[in-house]
Amino acid sequence: MRNWLLPEKFEDILPPQAQRIDRMRAKLLELFRVHGYQLVIPPMLEYLESLLTGTGHDLDLRTFKLVDQLSGRMMGVRADIAPQVARIDAHLLNRKGVTRLCYAGSVLLTRSRGLDSTREPLQIGAEIYGHPGIESDLEIQQLLVESLAACGISGARLDVGHVAVFRAICRHGGVGAELESELYEALEGKDLPALSVVTQSMPKATRNALLALPELYGDGTVLERARRALPKYPEIDAALKDLEALSRSGSIPVSVDLADLRGYHYHSGVVFAAYAPGVANAVALGGRYDEVGKAFGRARPATGFSTDLRDLARTAPHEAEAAAILAPYSNDEGLATAIRKLRAAGEVVVVGLPGHAAEGVEPDCDRELVERGGEWTVRKLGKS
Repeated sequence: MRNWLLPEKFEDILPPQAQRIDRMRAKLLELFRVHGYQLVIPPMLEYLESLLTGTGHDLDLRTFKLVDQLSGRMMGVRADIAPQVARIDAHLLNRKGVTRLCYAGSVLLTRSRGLDSTREPLQIGAEIYGHPGIESDLEIQQLLVESLAACGISGARLDVGHVAVFRAICRHGGVGAELESELYEALEGKDLPALSVVTQSMPKATRNALLALPELYGDGTVLERARRALPKYPEIDAALKDLEALSRSGSIPVSVDLADLRGYHYHSGVVFAAYAPGVANAVALGGRYDEVGKAFGRARPATGFSTDLRDLARTAPHEAEAAAILAPYSNDEGLATAIRKLRAAGEVVVVGLPGHAAEGVEPDCDRELVERGGEWTVRKLGKS
């Protein structure tokens, strides 16, 4: 076996891509900061019980597991940072009012989320804790829109859904846990034949409502169709009102998808995905997950979003990188002062090391520092 080969779906990030990702990270964290979101840095490893509390079966399958050599207990490498942030809010900060937190870091997945996806996303996100109303969902979605704009991604759109619709239909229809899981898989895959088979033995009202969900997709007008097609349950009425408020936010185009159950075992209310032009997969995911805080012993409403910096860097238009300045190797104090000033102004200055002149000009340099009349000045490289 070749020692330099990496496992499948893992890759090195090389310059200049690494620089683009790091700049996006800094830009987004600063955007979060000025909106009042405080940065937290959870550990890569936690005891498995804490890491997976309230997150559902899907995250369990995606989590790498190992034994702690100190305690003998099972540990997990985080596959999602958001549950860790919920734990921090519940048990470390323990604030009574609204808390806004943000984070950025690597996560590891036992299996990738798509054919062209990595198993080591660089996750960055923002969360609001302590507010149950639609206003916090609106704030989070607006922050997502501003985040995409800050990365140069234009023309994005949001798909929004609400898991309470599906849950209400199942609860009122007496659907058991095993059958509910089959329904979830059929709806997630938009598998209408399978959905028809699974619902055959159900009461007519429940079956008709479930069969209607995949057809309830489109702009805000789909909500009126949903009110006519779905049972008059209080939970469904409240969910449709929330979706109506979100679809009228006006920040970017919004589509409603009542069969979207992404993160169903994890989320408790509104769910959403952001899509960019020309990109098949969602560039960001989010939603409300009130039940995770409850699982930690402190019921706290929560909503947030996350995205992968790798995906953002691939999706965003490439910005022209400023070329570097080549400086000669010298002990001249005037040269050292000129280099310090240029670097303080944000310029990249590369000092050519002695003995390498035959190898040619340093890569990415288009200018050079030269001495003229006792002053060090910058000129185009190679210009006489």
